Amino acid sequence: MADSGAFPPVRTTCPYCGVGCGVLVRRRGDGGIEVTGDPDHPANYGRLCSKGAALAETLGLEGRLLYPEMDGRRVAWRAAIRRVAERFRETIAEHGPDSVAFYISGQLLTEDYYVANKLMKGFIGSANIDTNSRLCMASSVAGHRRAFGSDTVPGCYDDLDKADLVVLTGSNLAWCHPVLFQRLLVAREARPEMKIVAIDPRRTATAELADLHLRIRPGGDVALFNGLLHWLHAEGCIDVGFVARHTDGLEAALAAADDDLAAIETATGVSQHQLAAFYALFAGTEQAVTVYSQGVNQAVDGTDRVNAIINCHLFTGRIGRPGMGPFSVTGQPNAMGGREVGGLANQLACHMELDDVDHRALVQNFWDAPAVPDTAGLKAVDLFRAIEDGRIKAVWIMATNPVVSLPEADRVRRALEKCSFVVVSDVERHTDTTALADVLLPAAAWGEKDGTVTNSERRISRQRAFSACPGLARPDWLIIRDVAREMGFGAAFDYDGPADVFREFAALSAHGNHGSRDFDLSGLTGLTPAGYDALQPVQWPVRHAGNGGQERFFAEGGFFTANGRARFVATPAGQSPAHAFHLNTGRIRDQWHTMTRTGRAPRLSRHLAEPFVEIHPVDAGHHDVQPADLVVLENAFGRVVARALITDAQRRGSLFMPMHWSGPWSGAARVDALIESITDPVSGQPALKSGTVRFSVFRPGWYGFAVSVERPAAAGLAYWALARTEGGFRMECAGLDAIPGEAGATALLGLSAAPEATRLQYRDERGGSYRLVIFRGDRPVGLFFAARTPVAVERNWLAGCLDRAITDAAGHTALLAGRPGGASCAAGALICACNGIGANAIRAAIEGGATTMVEVGRRTRAGTGCGSCLSEIKRMLDHGVATETV
Repeated sequence: MADSGAFPPVRTTCPYCGVGCGVLVRRRGDGGIEVTGDPDHPANYGRLCSKGAALAETLGLEGRLLYPEMDGRRVAWRAAIRRVAERFRETIAEHGPDSVAFYISGQLLTEDYYVANKLMKGFIGSANIDTNSRLCMASSVAGHRRAFGSDTVPGCYDDLDKADLVVLTGSNLAWCHPVLFQRLLVAREARPEMKIVAIDPRRTATAELADLHLRIRPGGDVALFNGLLHWLHAEGCIDVGFVARHTDGLEAALAAADDDLAAIETATGVSQHQLAAFYALFAGTEQAVTVYSQGVNQAVDGTDRVNAIINCHLFTGRIGRPGMGPFSVTGQPNAMGGREVGGLANQLACHMELDDVDHRALVQNFWDAPAVPDTAGLKAVDLFRAIEDGRIKAVWIMATNPVVSLPEADRVRRALEKCSFVVVSDVERHTDTTALADVLLPAAAWGEKDGTVTNSERRISRQRAFSACPGLARPDWLIIRDVAREMGFGAAFDYDGPADVFREFAALSAHGNHGSRDFDLSGLTGLTPAGYDALQPVQWPVRHAGNGGQERFFAEGGFFTANGRARFVATPAGQSPAHAFHLNTGRIRDQWHTMTRTGRAPRLSRHLAEPFVEIHPVDAGHHDVQPADLVVLENAFGRVVARALITDAQRRGSLFMPMHWSGPWSGAARVDALIESITDPVSGQPALKSGTVRFSVFRPGWYGFAVSVERPAAAGLAYWALARTEGGFRMECAGLDAIPGEAGATALLGLSAAPEATRLQYRDERGGSYRLVIFRGDRPVGLFFAARTPVAVERNWLAGCLDRAITDAAGHTALLAGRPGGASCAAGALICACNGIGANAIRAAIEGGATTMVEVGRRTRAGTGCGSCLSEIKRMLDHGVATETV
């Protein structure tokens, strides 16, 4: 690394998941950026996952939205602001405040969120503002409020270190929150008596490394935890004093709990033997933490699932003490910050409630607002239905991509196409949602904006800018402020910077509080701009200046209900779905949301470079699906095409497909187009993990793989999926017609038919294959491989050859063959993204005598980063072979 002494590091926070890792950003002497983990940040102590470690690769201006646009034309900021303000003002005047809406995002900073909520709920006078966090944690919010009287996360990350039992339910922590999972593994290594239980329909990377995996049937969660509650009651595992002093409603909750292990086995698909083992382990382990995430929340009974978990912790008094409690881990960097400012349509800022007349009066008085709505606004799914049927006539979408991420995504697209006025604030110019905007507003990206975020343990951290905004991009709070001023609300939006917004937010949290509400930043109300800039990570509540915050809630009661007592909630178990094929959607290790950021980093596409569907071998056999075939998933709502990944990690009768691929990266892989927009009746959270589909083999005329220095041309292909690689792009593709010849392949590669280019070609008419390598000088700039069956070449090796000097005949032969020859050794399939270690290096270490993950790590460095690849290394060790190498 070049000497960076003249460029002191900037301490900021990772923009990905809710772990909230601290990062250090250093500007090198050559102008480049280096990102490392912050060893002093209490969320991660220096660790980063593969996505965080690749943050520097995601910076740059390619694809950025840099200037305001109206109707596809670049305009000045003043014209764009005036258009947005006028159209919203006119719509409100003609149709009322509920005819407009904001749809916002956990990608916003708290200050952005606060200004948006103040404008909509305080000055426009509607609660039609909801956030994409509705899609990931609204059921947790609702469960907390039902049980605790407030949306309070009782514990902290330190509990993971201190627990003797950690139950991971509906959470693939190893891939979705890798830094926390690595923390768990380190704790278990230090205390081997510690146990990890994974509850998941799939054998995930998390389940691979758990001590016990309960392979639950989709929809069996409430039955499982109701059964645990009954077991605890039967075994006398009640904390009598805690329950008597601090809770209500136990009898009704027990009445809803099933006492028959055979019935629970039927409901959950978990054997009675495993049920008894899990129940006995929980009953006999005082220090137990239950970590849950989207697999719990994203369900039609998600709130009941949350309360069924909380019931077990209340019953045993295992809450708010070190190493104990229910713990929701959030999916976005500022999902918690959005909850704090009232980002959900049914809340007010600072954990105050829309349906509480005193809270409404308090907020209205503090803001000096003309009106605060007294009824909840439309939640995400209903909000877009209202756009579709014309009730909402103007919508402003900020920092999110609902045409990909919402259920019935094609319906969402049609709704926005019909909407009279669509405004989109974003960093990216080309997304599925920006394509439908009347006005585009260029927002500041990570590294360009200043503010705060709150992680899953209630820890507020600073995001700090280390680069100037490019073009005319602006921070979101500033864009919203200017629209508010243009609408005539200037006096209430007199902010000069994010510190002003944060100070007001803190003051509102203290206003009329006096300990009556959980969210309290009284101790931060006097922050000067310098104090704000220097703010260190701190857990709320912060009730006094200089106070270090509060780690835990509720060990001695003190709930935020009217009588101060927690509420057990009766959670009757419903029927598990009997779908022909149950579709589960989710995340993968190295990608994030709709790939607008992670799609820029070549290393993050080397592990899984195209959309795929996990299928159990028996189901694949019944449908004549072979490894690497393409399959079609479809139902009444949509259709997708993706690669078949046949694995017994999947349950029979179920499929899994990631949610990341969007229009810029694939032809037909927006999986949420297949998900029906049914929601939890309490939280309004959509059941994104509960699709019903049919699937079949897709038989194209040919399959292809391409690598090019230019973006390949996908028009006319029956299937395609793009990924970035060093120096260009890689593409999986397929066509219905004959295999392209030289001219067609050159056009597909996005290259011109320049006469000075050198071409190497190979065609096997009988076997039905064609290969083309295009050179400019001695550098390959385009490679195309096609065959009647899925193409078998060394993909990562080929991508690494792009635009590198290759002068010898052996090198040319290897390129046409699609794999290195002679003494060369390809890396094989990428296993460790942090350190770039492929399967073949790990295979060599195993064949050389490595027998443990630690020894493999010592010899190869694989698994020594974030640890999210350890399950794959373990599988290779267990089976004595490496994973697929092409």
